[in-house]
Amino acid sequence: MSVKIFESQEVQDFLKLASGLNQDGGTPRVKELVHRIVSDLFKVIEEYDVSPDEFWAAVAYINRLGSNQEAGLLSPGLGFDRYLDMRMDAEDQSIGEPEGTPRTIEGPLYVAGAPVEHGFARLDDGSDTNGDTLIMHGTVFGSDGKPVPNAQVEVWHANTKGFYSHFDPTGEQQPFNMRRTIITDGEGRYKFQSIMPKGYGCPPDGPTQQLLNHLGRHGNRPAHIHFFVSADEHRKLTTQINIDGDPLVNDDFAFATREGLVPPVIEHTDEASIKAHGLKGPFAEIKFDFHLTPLIDGVDNQVVERARASA
Repeated sequence: MSVKIFESQEVQDFLKLASGLNQDGGTPRVKELVHRIVSDLFKVIEEYDVSPDEFWAAVAYINRLGSNQEAGLLSPGLGFDRYLDMRMDAEDQSIGEPEGTPRTIEGPLYVAGAPVEHGFARLDDGSDTNGDTLIMHGTVFGSDGKPVPNAQVEVWHANTKGFYSHFDPTGEQQPFNMRRTIITDGEGRYKFQSIMPKGYGCPPDGPTQQLLNHLGRHGNRPAHIHFFVSADEHRKLTTQINIDGDPLVNDDFAFATREGLVPPVIEHTDEASIKAHGLKGPFAEIKFDFHLTPLIDGVDNQVVERARASA
């Protein structure tokens, strides 16, 4: 259409009406945000001459996205999760917050309530026989550079099919498989044994991949391991490491790869190393230390409240 009506007084008054700005009740911040979002969408419809067919196709897409529970998957795929991290990075720089281990996206597959272990944990239950043994260990350091005893290291990752327990469509995994909370020892150390995870892709017939196809993008992630790390008087760290050598390590559809979060993987086949870790065969080792950052005026300004699964 060649006609333009967005800037008309009628449309501007209508936007205020639709977002409740002329009503006494409601929540002021929600009103402001809805007014801006709806205004921007109205403007997009006008500038790009969006047809009614295209509009209702988008509504159907949103309905499908919700029914498939993929909103949390599309969000990182479109860069929203990474953008929120970029804003927090910029805020830290502006206030001179010391640098610690880089943050990166949480993802949608955390489950609260994992079993708690002290110092060491076995993450996998041994049922995934296709997995190569992994030993990962390191130290949690505080903002003063000293090890932090009793820090909490929450860890979760996928199996060799790229599936997470509690979200595994095959039903093969037991609850909390490859999920643990490890309390660091008196020297701030954590250690776990598991299997090397595999990356995963968006459901090929799902709405997230449908949109990515239109963008000419793949929907795959490299193999990775997620962490929450927290300790008294420090900000909670949300991060993940990517497995070095994965072909997608620098081509993650969720934009989670960051410098400093791809530690080397050391392969051990010698008998001495195998015996030292109480194993029966070759294994891979990853050493990775976490460096936490101090509270801001006594407040953890990087804790994110969001809906999470629990069991």
